[in-house]
Amino acid sequence: MSDSRDLLRAASARLAAAGIDNPRLEARVLWEAAGDPERFEVFIARRIAREPVAYITGHKEFWSRDFVVAPGVLIPRPDTETIIEQVMAEFPDRSAPLKVLDFGTGSGCILAAVLTEFPNAKGLGIEASDQARIIALTNMARLDLSGRAEVRAGNWDENLDGRFDVIVSNPPYIPTADIAGLEPDVRDYEPVSALDGGADGLDAVRALAPALKRLGGTAFVEIGIGQGEAASAILAAAGLQVLRVASDLAGVSRIVIARAKK
Repeated sequence: MSDSRDLLRAASARLAAAGIDNPRLEARVLWEAAGDPERFEVFIARRIAREPVAYITGHKEFWSRDFVVAPGVLIPRPDTETIIEQVMAEFPDRSAPLKVLDFGTGSGCILAAVLTEFPNAKGLGIEASDQARIIALTNMARLDLSGRAEVRAGNWDENLDGRFDVIVSNPPYIPTADIAGLEPDVRDYEPVSALDGGADGLDAVRALAPALKRLGGTAFVEIGIGQGEAASAILAAAGLQVLRVASDLAGVSRIVIARAKK
């Protein structure tokens, strides 16, 4: 026991010296994931190089559920849970047989969380990355959702038809010029395709807007800091009714909720 405490203290000090926030917590998480001192040393070295903890452990919690993650797939973030909260607020009947569409499904965390809250819902995730699709399918199977969730290769709404009740998306929304200034944990490790939203960060919103109108239902689209007004204008210009812009727990405008006009 004393040996493990000594290892944790030393690792915490090394992480702190490397500029890692919450070094004691991260050291403990990595120790528990490693299981032995040799592997723990490898994990600490990777973290000092600023590789995200989620990629090192291969797991990240989202909506109180454990998701598999891997390099090449965007790591789920607490801010994105605001989408789930807003879907539940808009659709209070948990027994509703909703048809759910998730654009850029990534790890599948958003789609999986919605399906767990609505046990009669069925969902379709659209994802361009082969690697991300494999991870999403893995997570659906681990959460016993494979029978209600399909994950399909695609680039936004190409070759997609039908009508949906709920459309969710956490698209890339960071302005291109801001990518270089991101924390190295994000900039150097997470997929740029899931981060870079073009010159003003809103390229994906422009691409999605016609699909949101055509496919119907209520859309819940994550946005970056300060993008609420511009994103709302884009959706309104495409013929959607913007219901509101919802804030995350930090008070930051985070989700635009819009509905196809009838």
